[in-house]
Amino acid sequence: MSRIIACIGSGTMGLALMKGVARCQDFAYRIGFTDRDPAKAAAAAQAINASVYASNIAAVSQGDFVFLAVKPQVLAGVLAEIAPTVKNRISSGGSPLVISMAAGWSIKRIQAALGGPGSPVPGIIRIMPNTPALIGQGLIALAASPGVPEAQIRDLKQILAGSGVVDPIEEPYLDAVTALSGSGPAFVYVFIEALVDGGVRSGLPRDKALLYAIQTLLGSVGMIQETGKHLGELKDMVTSPGGTTIAGIAALETGAFRGILMNAVDAAWKRSKELSAE
Repeated sequence: MSRIIACIGSGTMGLALMKGVARCQDFAYRIGFTDRDPAKAAAAAQAINASVYASNIAAVSQGDFVFLAVKPQVLAGVLAEIAPTVKNRISSGGSPLVISMAAGWSIKRIQAALGGPGSPVPGIIRIMPNTPALIGQGLIALAASPGVPEAQIRDLKQILAGSGVVDPIEEPYLDAVTALSGSGPAFVYVFIEALVDGGVRSGLPRDKALLYAIQTLLGSVGMIQETGKHLGELKDMVTSPGGTTIAGIAALETGAFRGILMNAVDAAWKRSKELSAE
């Protein structure tokens, strides 16, 4: 039987995840978008040969998996709009699985917005993807509300696998996930940009410096994955006594490089906690 996947919101991350679904060949599916900008939804649908729903209510009425791919500040309005339809589907025994990627919106808060006191609520999944999902190399952390059947979680993991690694995690860790893997790509880009500038400062043409920095990063990550060695051991493999690498590492330590990176993740984590509190 074909699964119906409804995506409310057709922005960068919603489209990235739906492209991942479209890459999967292991199951039958139908994807549909809705967006407050109909032209945007139509463009997203055309990009992956999907359909467009007339409204959010139509999407929730039909979807087996309903992705809420809207900004956190917009989510309250969307939940209020779809809540009656969700309740009707629960009462008829055909409740959809609702998947939110909005930072700061807890499972409990989403359930309260959809169900209200004493009302039955649908299964809720919170996911935290990152932008490399655009090329199928993302990290998607996944936290489920109590009672979501394992079969549904397994199906969802299969649906998302085309966007990258899917890793189940308990909800309290999602703020830390947001800080590390959600914000992390920006930190990596700043790091690579600095390496490139360093190469240019040392006399390399910028295009060569970019090529060497990128390949150095890819190769280093490959070494971590393939060898299973401790990061410190891999670092020591490059570091000869009195050589160039230890001179560079000394400069990193003088500049508090490790502390700066740790503080960046910590600052992002604190901001994520603030958004959750708001």
